[in-house]
Amino acid sequence: MKFSYKKYILDFKIPSGTSRGVMHQKETWFVILEESGKKGIGECGILRGLSIDDKPDYEDKLRWIAKNIELGLATLLKRLKEYPSIQFGIEQAFLSLHSKSPFQLFPSSFTNKNEPITINGLIWMGKEDFMLQQIDDKIAQGFKCIKMKIGAIDFKTELKLIGAIRNNFNKDEIELRVDANGAFTLDSALEKLENLAKYDLHSIEQPIKPKNWETMAELCLKTPLPIALDEELIGVFDVTEKRKMLQTIQPQYVILKPSLIGGYHGSHEWIELATRYDIKWWVTSALESNIGLNAIAQWAFTLKNKMPQGLGTGCLFTNNFQSPLEVSTGKLFYRNQLSWQNNLIDELCT
Repeated sequence: MKFSYKKYILDFKIPSGTSRGVMHQKETWFVILEESGKKGIGECGILRGLSIDDKPDYEDKLRWIAKNIELGLATLLKRLKEYPSIQFGIEQAFLSLHSKSPFQLFPSSFTNKNEPITINGLIWMGKEDFMLQQIDDKIAQGFKCIKMKIGAIDFKTELKLIGAIRNNFNKDEIELRVDANGAFTLDSALEKLENLAKYDLHSIEQPIKPKNWETMAELCLKTPLPIALDEELIGVFDVTEKRKMLQTIQPQYVILKPSLIGGYHGSHEWIELATRYDIKWWVTSALESNIGLNAIAQWAFTLKNKMPQGLGTGCLFTNNFQSPLEVSTGKLFYRNQLSWQNNLIDELCT
């Protein structure tokens, strides 16, 4: 078996703003397995500045895999515990290699019968008129669930934007989620949650920075608005530590981003624990190309979670890859009458 890898830079169509700054490009790495004339591909979707495996030796780990690929998937995953995006990439690559088609990792009615996944429409941070235009566009496109990034502009302006939606659509017509990316201060968070709750929001993701378990636990206890943990899950590798965190904080939701939390294996650990403690969850991509998004979407469909998932990021880039994935009427489809880009894996091998 042969293992190779390639770095690829995704270019945003429009600079995308979060409370951590504005993104113009997104780095990703593709890993390719070759055996007996077959090839499999996976994507290691690292987010610089956020991923726990954003380390100087990242490429060294990929070189190490090339020399030790014969150890097999299970051993590699154990050895790469602190590199969750690489874990996810090689999980995909092994699945891809052993599938009938390298891009059909989890055959289902999603891939074979055009049955869609309901997704949220993502509103990026920016000036008020830019955010309003995004909101209008998502509603016109048929989204029934909208997720807004908040925390980078004036909070009163953000409330005004949310209020503009609620003045026209009630909670049964449009589900509203907000994502603070840890932007609220510890002493202001509860007051801001109380202000946000007036607008019948579904939930807020990560109101304060991670690793403040006691404060987050207090917020989850007192909040008038359901809280979803996102960045809080990053870097928590051990099952015992995962259990301790959920028992301490007791959130209403957790959000699963396979590239950030150890791929399919790490995500299933979180799902099992969340289910045990009556915590709900949904799946979100982390700005992967269509290769990684496809791997997440196919898997997410098999989980049969009827909540809107966060899988609408494939159209963000100018140099993404042609694929059967298509967003329409607030849903993600795998249009099996469409094809993947010709010779895509071969191109990435060169």
